[in-house]
Amino acid sequence: MNKIFKIMKTMNLIFTLLISLILIAPATESYAKKKPNKEARKEMKRKAYKKARKEARKFRRKGWYVAPGALPMDKQIEKAWELQYKLDENGYPLYIVATGNSVAETQSAAKLQATELAKLELAGLVQTNVAALIENSIANNQLNNEEAASVTKTVAASKNIIAQEIGRVIFLFEIYRKIDKNVEASVRVGYNNALAMDVAKKAIRKQLEEQTDILHEKLEKLMDF
Repeated sequence: MNKIFKIMKTMNLIFTLLISLILIAPATESYAKKKPNKEARKEMKRKAYKKARKEARKFRRKGWYVAPGALPMDKQIEKAWELQYKLDENGYPLYIVATGNSVAETQSAAKLQATELAKLELAGLVQTNVAALIENSIANNQLNNEEAASVTKTVAASKNIIAQEIGRVIFLFEIYRKIDKNVEASVRVGYNNALAMDVAKKAIRKQLEEQTDILHEKLEKLMDF
């Protein structure tokens, strides 16, 4: 009887150990995954800090300043670099970033114009990415020469349309300097990469529907990327 009791006690102990291992393993794996991410974030912040200090010194030497009540220049630029270093789950940049400069009689007018130029630059970056994907899609979807030419022409002319469709951007930093009696503004803005691609695809698709005779089914396949 004692022998059976000892065997059962040993089996219970083994069973308890197995359950503990099963419960601990996911936590250990999760910790292992989080630790590199934590280190990566620290490295990203270190790089952003270093870049920001260097860039801010250059701007100050050239007479740039921040608006009253705004974050210090170093902090604004550091925030901008942190955003630029962020990657999605596939290792691609999470945000696209663009800069716009403009000179006007007032600070607000200069900022508005600089922002529109930054949006236009964003649109150009997105247009380039979409154009490359569409070019591959054209080859795979058996468009005839006339259809392919129409698509290429529409995509090439889509930059302003995309810029108009881009909504609210993230202001990463805004700085100013005096140019005689005028004010020059420089803004750096960010926009979610995936959202930008979606906006561009919808804008281009709408243009293709309005300006070409390509069948709906072909458009579906063409824009499926």
